Amino acid sequence: MKRPAVYLIGAGPGDPQLITVRGLDCLRAADVVVYDHLVPRGLLKHARADAELIDVGTASPQPLEQEAISYLLVEKAREGRRVARLKWGDPFVFDRGGQEALFLHEQHVPFEIVPGIPAAIAVPAYAGVPVTYPGSGDTVTLIRGYEDESRSLPEVDWTSLARLGGTILCYAGAHQLPRVLEALRQHGCPGDTQAVVVYDGTLPGQETLAGTIAELLDRLRERHRRTPAMLVVGQVASLRPHLRWYDARPLSGRRVLVTRPREQAAELVDRLAALGADAIEAPVIRIAPPEDRTPLLQAAADPSVFDWIVFTSVNAVDAFMTALLEGDRDVRMLKGPKLCTVGPGTADRLSRYGIKVDLVPDEFRAEGVIRAIQASGPLQGRRVLLPRADIGREVIAEELRRAGAAITDVVAYRTVSEDALPESDPDVYGLLLQGRIDVVTFASSSAVRSFARIYGPEQAADLLKQTVVAVIGPSTADAARQLGIPVTVQPQASTIPALVDAIVDYYSAARAR
Repeated sequence: MKRPAVYLIGAGPGDPQLITVRGLDCLRAADVVVYDHLVPRGLLKHARADAELIDVGTASPQPLEQEAISYLLVEKAREGRRVARLKWGDPFVFDRGGQEALFLHEQHVPFEIVPGIPAAIAVPAYAGVPVTYPGSGDTVTLIRGYEDESRSLPEVDWTSLARLGGTILCYAGAHQLPRVLEALRQHGCPGDTQAVVVYDGTLPGQETLAGTIAELLDRLRERHRRTPAMLVVGQVASLRPHLRWYDARPLSGRRVLVTRPREQAAELVDRLAALGADAIEAPVIRIAPPEDRTPLLQAAADPSVFDWIVFTSVNAVDAFMTALLEGDRDVRMLKGPKLCTVGPGTADRLSRYGIKVDLVPDEFRAEGVIRAIQASGPLQGRRVLLPRADIGREVIAEELRRAGAAITDVVAYRTVSEDALPESDPDVYGLLLQGRIDVVTFASSSAVRSFARIYGPEQAADLLKQTVVAVIGPSTADAARQLGIPVTVQPQASTIPALVDAIVDYYSAARAR
């Protein structure tokens, strides 16, 4: 049996980036991942592709269910498999991680505890509330709340707690929350004591209510919520107006649909999330190799025969470089031809291979590319390689031929339209229909056309009339307008960073109006 066989890992309170380095290492090495439904799904992408994923439901199961989970961990470990048990928050803070560890001990199954960031610490921090502060009291009290999904009031000496002062923290259910506040007030805690209630803490949809105990009780009665929340009571709550940061970012509270292929979406998703947006991945296309790679492999085998190589996308760069580097070849094979990229993003991708680009035209349309190349010398008789998508526009090739160049036009990759958006939570179609997605992003013309194909051109145009449509460049904008889809945001440079900056500028200008 591997030692240890089971890792009890604290996954943190919601934001997938709050897992510890040790926890992430153990998750990536696991053969089996057993997780609660509160564990962020974004963490599961770090599991091995061949790992068995097992959802065991609620984070606080009933005794019989808990026993079944404990036996499951033992069974998988005795099969000789390494098990990652992902627990919401910290496994030893108001959780049954201690029970699971004790059961493993009794069954002689080796285990390791990987602590996580408890919700009671992380959620207040994301709301701009430190749980301790000089002069705000010398105690921090954690009260069991919704962790056991009970509706009953925790069994606490409320009078003593109200007199204790300091900071009180409780992850409370919708029914518990007003009862906890009322119990504190009835047992001596002044009604003007500062408090905050944080829903969906550390997640993009985080919402914070702040006020006195009396004010929050009134607001909770007026607007009943069915979801649990983190309650913070004490002088520290008064610091929120000065220390709030998470929900003050430029895209906080905005839902942004990302339609890029899943393997290419990370940069856009990460940049949006860093600015506070809830980035929803809905890949409408995927990138695949050509059905016949022979022409690409032949062109990549001896690039020295070309005077120019023109790359129109990062996918073209990756496909060509993959073909070039097969076998015993290296980047020195590109010392002969001059290299032109359409857009700085494509140039950046070549730079990742240690290659400097000779030309990046200021204009990304075909005519601008041709003018830029001609400015460095006549094209008559020049041999130009154009690796492109199978459905790529042939305008650049045609313009180069008109200028007298000899064109080798090869398919470097295929853009495959998805038949439907992936099943996801939340429901993308429903959110679009209800106008609950703020921005839809398109990073290619093929993504626009695939989106229209999935929903039908007329319905796609109708769906997107009530949201902001952000496109990466002119050709993508042209494709959208041809389908009746209005374009709201288009950056000057056709890059992911510029696209995100343009979305931020749009909302900044909207707030200023």
